[in-house]
Amino acid sequence: MKICMVTQQTMGDVVPLFNAYREFYGQSSDLQQAEQFIQERVMGAESIIFLAYLEEEPVGFAQLFPVFSSVAMKRAFLLNDLFVAKQARKQGVAQALMEQCYSYCQQEDARYMMLETARDNVQAQKLYEKMGMTIDDTVYYYSIYW
Repeated sequence: MKICMVTQQTMGDVVPLFNAYREFYGQSSDLQQAEQFIQERVMGAESIIFLAYLEEEPVGFAQLFPVFSSVAMKRAFLLNDLFVAKQARKQGVAQALMEQCYSYCQQEDARYMMLETARDNVQAQKLYEKMGMTIDDTVYYYSIYW
């Protein structure tokens, strides 16, 4: 498995996965809009996208959005998107993408990384908890602090 940060040269590899991710959440397929969204994020340095490859095929991605902790006066990150193509699930791709996100956040001296997930997304919750994230008492927001 290879994980790379998406650049101008590789953003086309993430577009079909991003479109499939949106379809997973009930949105209509729209490759043109998906491409525009990814292009705007990458070109504007508005997010960090990691892309996982298995045997040179793009199979999953994670997208981090920067936020800030005013109290800590540090950057923090929202793991907004994590997706693995059906054919690549149960092969450690999601965990590897999360580990890459953790590593990046720690390198950036981030205060924390957080995410949210649906209450019925039990499979994802198992991974998040396995990786040391904790549940907020009132909503399903997961955080990890460094």
